[in-house]
Amino acid sequence: MNAHEIEYKLYGDDMQFVEIELDPGESTIAEAGAMMMMEDRIEMETIFGDGSKRGGSGLFGKLMGAGKRVITGESLFMTVFTNEGNEKKHVSFAAPYPGKIIPIDLSDLDGKVICQKDAFLCAAKGVSIGVEFQRKLGAGFFGGEGFIMQKLEGDGMAFLHAGGTIHRRELQPGEMLRIDTGCLVAMTKEVDYDIEFVGKVKTAFFGGEGLFFATVRGPGTVWVQSLPFSRLADRIFASAPQTPGKTTGEGSILGGLGNFLDGDN
Repeated sequence: MNAHEIEYKLYGDDMQFVEIELDPGESTIAEAGAMMMMEDRIEMETIFGDGSKRGGSGLFGKLMGAGKRVITGESLFMTVFTNEGNEKKHVSFAAPYPGKIIPIDLSDLDGKVICQKDAFLCAAKGVSIGVEFQRKLGAGFFGGEGFIMQKLEGDGMAFLHAGGTIHRRELQPGEMLRIDTGCLVAMTKEVDYDIEFVGKVKTAFFGGEGLFFATVRGPGTVWVQSLPFSRLADRIFASAPQTPGKTTGEGSILGGLGNFLDGDN
């Protein structure tokens, strides 16, 4: 399978977007709603799945590809952007929240990368987006269904998005790293990974670090994000006013005392 050979340029620092250059007839695929802007003669088409041929041709193959995306919590549909003109054209895709865009050339990584289910932003047409199951889990985790992630396969460019600062770590053979499950963005296929229980009940419930770690063991490459969107959303929700029209103080003690005096507690 040969994906379309696209060229790209990243803009910005913490609120990045990627501009993809398409030759006549070339296409790129993206998550629905990721498009920021595009030039004329670029046509959009909504499709089931990712448009690759890995799921098989025909209606059944398309339904299978779309079904895999439902399992990972993504939309049934993706959007294909094709240059229908006679000269180079550009289309840009923006990240949904502050962070970095990670360009990945699958041909340099043995044709496969495993990533968090919400990390994929866009890719060259021909890259397959599937489901990766991990069943080596602690007892009862996720109801025994496995740790569901996405897999990107092919030989083209793919673009991931992650929050905060991105750290790329090259693991040596046998080297092990424990990562917060929300901070793990992606890894190459040779990395051995699992989910590990924190172990100490008091640490798990009062340490604020969650019940599980993702353990990754080399050789291979992992990408880690410093600010998962779930962590950012929790902080925003915790700081939001609980009553319409009222605001809380910056200091938690003063804010709580003020609410108490107002009769909120």
